[in-house]
Amino acid sequence: MQSAAPDLSCRCCVVGAGPAGLALALLLARAGLETIVVEKHADFLRDFRGDTIHPSTLEALNDLGLYDAFLRRPHQEMRTMSARFGDETFALADFARLPTRAKFVAFAPQWHFLDFLAEAAGRYPQFRLLRSTAAVDLLTEGARVAGVAVEGESGRFSIRADLTFGCDGRHSVLRERAGLSPQVLGAPMDVLWFRLPREGDEKADAFLRFSPGRVLIPIDRGDYWQCAFVIPKGSADALKARGLAALVETIAPLAPFPRARFEALQSVDDFKLLSVAVDRLPLWHKPGLLFLGDAAHAMSPIGGVGINLAIQDAIAAANLLSQPLTSQPRPPRDCLARVQARREFAAKATQAAQVAIQNHVVAPTLRGEKVEAPWPLRLVGAVPALRLLVGRMIGLGVRPERVRSPAAAPIVRAPLGPG
Repeated sequence: MQSAAPDLSCRCCVVGAGPAGLALALLLARAGLETIVVEKHADFLRDFRGDTIHPSTLEALNDLGLYDAFLRRPHQEMRTMSARFGDETFALADFARLPTRAKFVAFAPQWHFLDFLAEAAGRYPQFRLLRSTAAVDLLTEGARVAGVAVEGESGRFSIRADLTFGCDGRHSVLRERAGLSPQVLGAPMDVLWFRLPREGDEKADAFLRFSPGRVLIPIDRGDYWQCAFVIPKGSADALKARGLAALVETIAPLAPFPRARFEALQSVDDFKLLSVAVDRLPLWHKPGLLFLGDAAHAMSPIGGVGINLAIQDAIAAANLLSQPLTSQPRPPRDCLARVQARREFAAKATQAAQVAIQNHVVAPTLRGEKVEAPWPLRLVGAVPALRLLVGRMIGLGVRPERVRSPAAAPIVRAPLGPG
């Protein structure tokens, strides 16, 4: 009979090894705080997730001395962004004047980025990652959260922690167990992701492509195109029921590459659904528990900013909590409230912009109305200074964070390799 895993204890328990969870764990371990990360999957190999690494995140990697190591790994760089409405193409954003080392958006598979963060955190003896381990409940002491109950390959056990972080995404188990419900802002769309071969030096003349009833985003990923086909909310099953040929016929006229590329698709199962949600928690914390990233505020894929908002949350949390966690047995709840106060406006402002674009650009397009570039976009396309401003908003976002948490723990393991 297999013996049960022993109970564990730590200063910080992070549930969810996504961008927010691993970035936070890296920063906490770097500050000398014993941190356990709980991840329900055995690896990070789940396709069609956010692959955009914005300049704000790259600047944080630069703060940590990880910038060069990350960019030695396979990636693509986007230095300008454009949108095509019908037969017209408009410049939308220019990242050339950002006050950062990276003046581009990097594209890399999210599993590569998560592997990189886990490897960087693994240099610190205070970091531990438990894979194939699912958080199933909260441990409580009176009104305070004291850790999590988890189930792993050896059975159920407890991880007691002075502070628990819910970084387990938009379908957060911990959020449900804590009795916290998000405010739903809504989204008129879902996304079907698929990939097609890319040949030679093929380029897309626009990153965003709008046509009546259809929106396509082709992303250059080196030897393949990763494509997002934006569809009306809840329409995926009906579209797939029409069959592969009909679906290809709908998408192909928008593609910047030959129709023959679509021959690589074998069935409608090659299209993976992302159900878009935009919501946020009114309250991100309870005593002993703090939510960050998608668990606190699920973002629309518009702008690809979700991963970067999550990492900015993690940086702010580490900046504000490292010292209290180092000097006090348990950080008071007002420390957790300061994290929400620091990050809430950025989340709300970004979601407000996303909802406005959804309602005034995406939804009319998906309804099949005549596609015309809105006048603000035409103005941006005509004025270079405005393109730089949009580049700053996309690249850095609202209230970008810099790493200010301490580097108290010595690195005792091997440095990062080239990948």
